[in-house]
Amino acid sequence: MAAEQGQLTRRGFLSAAAAAVTLPQFIPASALGKGDKAAPSERITFGVIGLGDRGPRHCKMGGAEGQLVAACDTWKDRREKIAAQYKVKPYADFREVLARKDVDAIVITTPDHWHVPLAILAAKAGKDIFCEKALGISVEQDLALRAVLKRYKTVFQYGPQRRASHKFRHACELARNGRIGEIKEIHIVTMTFGACAPKKIAVQPPPETLDYEMWMGPSRKVPYVPGRCKSRGWYTIYDHSIGWIAAWGSHVLSIAQWGYDIHKAGITEYQGTGVIPNEGLNDNLIKWDVKMQCANGVKMTLKTGGNSVKFVGTEGSVWAADRGQGSDPESLWKDAIKPGEKRLKSANLGTDFIKCVKTRAATVGPIDDAVYSDIMSHIADIAIRLKRPVKWDPAKEVIVGDAEATKMLSRPIRSPWEI
Repeated sequence: MAAEQGQLTRRGFLSAAAAAVTLPQFIPASALGKGDKAAPSERITFGVIGLGDRGPRHCKMGGAEGQLVAACDTWKDRREKIAAQYKVKPYADFREVLARKDVDAIVITTPDHWHVPLAILAAKAGKDIFCEKALGISVEQDLALRAVLKRYKTVFQYGPQRRASHKFRHACELARNGRIGEIKEIHIVTMTFGACAPKKIAVQPPPETLDYEMWMGPSRKVPYVPGRCKSRGWYTIYDHSIGWIAAWGSHVLSIAQWGYDIHKAGITEYQGTGVIPNEGLNDNLIKWDVKMQCANGVKMTLKTGGNSVKFVGTEGSVWAADRGQGSDPESLWKDAIKPGEKRLKSANLGTDFIKCVKTRAATVGPIDDAVYSDIMSHIADIAIRLKRPVKWDPAKEVIVGDAEATKMLSRPIRSPWEI
């Protein structure tokens, strides 16, 4: 719990209990977790960093097992609103949250350009991490974060919510258990919101309620433009994200990875077409159609037009979407997964994260899967921007024989936020 609120920390509660074990005393039922709350010693304390669109939805993460203790945002009105609502301390600078010894975990719901630099600092500060999608704004960032999390043994939960869905899980379990034979094709369809950043560039001084320098953080320093910092606005600005192909793509790319070990199949070539509006600040893809070839012969497609994944095998197919599910033959969908067959872990991501912080078990969305699925969106984006096929070495995680494409695997990071 939050020491700054005059309450015992989870660690402090355990220490105090051990020291007083020989003394007869009465302990309130609430302290033992009876009623509708877990005991203070069992609650996981966390701070939410980024309180725009996704952040407020995570403030009750874990229910009675979790407790929000810090609300952080570069917008003053956002942090003060959440702080007042949950009776916690507001912060403008996330480093003050990371410095708190009584904070167990961090929920990162900032713009994408902050995800990896912030997560690396959080891991080094000893915090477990829930991070919204997309993961990083470059492959270099993804690989750097994975290395740090493994070094610090950080519990990490990625944010694509379809892994909490029974129908997506069932489709993946049917595919993994050979119900459709040997998998030959995987078709992935993603949503897009189109161009959402300002179409007219009207430079203005940033509002007094925004710490714009901190908002930009590691990204390129650019003038303030109304709409740049809005939740959907920055998604279509390359300085801050690679756009919907990673943001919406993460939902179904993570499902494709869930149902088939794509990293083992080894995607070796990406080629595709797409639409970049280049209107005002909009310079990210808003439509795409990508073909991917795996070393083992499996063919994959990634395009806009919905939110679904379809696995095609030698003996049939199975698919799941936000609106619907099915199989060929139709009867296949009703097959139950039998004892002893491969099962996938599925749960509410927030509840699962809090539980895993306690148990140190693997989450529904671990870092390896996050990196594998995020890399697919990055290399697809590079191939579309260069208007030519890009060859990828999945074992070495490098682009083969293309210096220009290789440069696009990394992004400049503004001091002092280098990873």
